[in-house]
Amino acid sequence: MRTVFRDDHEHFRTQVQRFIEKEITPFHAQWEKDGIVPKSVWAKAGQEGLLNCMLPEPYGGGGDFGHSAVLIEEMGKVNASGPGFNLHSEIVAPYIFRYGTPEQKDRWLPAMASGEVIGAIAMTEPGTGSDLKAVRTTAKREGNSYIINGQKTFITNGQNADLIIVVCKTDPDLGAKGISLICVDANTPGFSKGRKLEKIGLHAQDTSELFFDNVKVPVSNRLGEENAGFSYLMHELAQERLVIAVRAAASIESFLEKTIAYTRDRKTFGQSVFDYQNTRFRLAEAKAQSTMLRVFVDQCIALHLDKALSPAQAAMAKLNATEMQGRLLDMFLQMHGGYGYMSEYGIGQAWIDARIGRIYGGSDEIMKEIIARTL
Repeated sequence: MRTVFRDDHEHFRTQVQRFIEKEITPFHAQWEKDGIVPKSVWAKAGQEGLLNCMLPEPYGGGGDFGHSAVLIEEMGKVNASGPGFNLHSEIVAPYIFRYGTPEQKDRWLPAMASGEVIGAIAMTEPGTGSDLKAVRTTAKREGNSYIINGQKTFITNGQNADLIIVVCKTDPDLGAKGISLICVDANTPGFSKGRKLEKIGLHAQDTSELFFDNVKVPVSNRLGEENAGFSYLMHELAQERLVIAVRAAASIESFLEKTIAYTRDRKTFGQSVFDYQNTRFRLAEAKAQSTMLRVFVDQCIALHLDKALSPAQAAMAKLNATEMQGRLLDMFLQMHGGYGYMSEYGIGQAWIDARIGRIYGGSDEIMKEIIARTL
């Protein structure tokens, strides 16, 4: 019995499950082909209170991270990889809520909660990867404006985005201490969306390149203090990594259940696949490992609800969860045999989609470095 969620979280879970069953699952295969989720789905999610659910009203649903975790888990269970709700609600919106002025919050957050405005954050650049200190995009101050120039890549929600938080250098000579976060409206002259990137997985997710060519934005679009952006990023990345761990743990549990059901039904050489000792033992190991992961991830959720989750703990959760997800989904696929390679069973696509977990939000190597600093 899980104890981290309250009754209101579980009531919200029922609402989320109904929404996914009606508005996501029947259409996700088509979104995989299209490479993007229609904006109308975001509006429907907003109407149901599924966006910015951890922020107070009128900026969101008035819940907490427990409500966010419920949505993340339910999306992970069905491998709904297309809708970038968690990036929008648990990463982009919190930056605005925590570091924005009252005017900025009033201008952007209610529209994000309704799905009218879709958010993205532009961190990664060609050649920089997880090294945020090395970003080359610049924002030069000219009076009451910034002039932004540079290029970003691997940006989730990149094609759909209406508002982008751009990680840029306002003082390149200061390195990490010269980074600021500046919001850019997608209709601003000089801003353009590049091609929708072709990926080996996450096909329904609109991941894009973004270009900034003398993009002029008012200084009032900056979040927080000038040159304080790197510290803001370091503070918020713990939640992003917990989001990834929560989804991975839910994915493992869901596909373990599906694999148990499949091996019980599938007959080979006169008996079910489940009846072979090798199958039962490997599934037993998977159950033991996923249960151990669940306990730790739930502890991290509880800590985060109390604002006590450390960057190292979040790194441990992400590192263990994504490694285990990749390894166990590979085993589950093998137990499906040839059908595991067919799209109708879903395990194959989930296995492919899971591979990015060890890269985005900070690679495994970055997670190990964060943990190593605490030794």
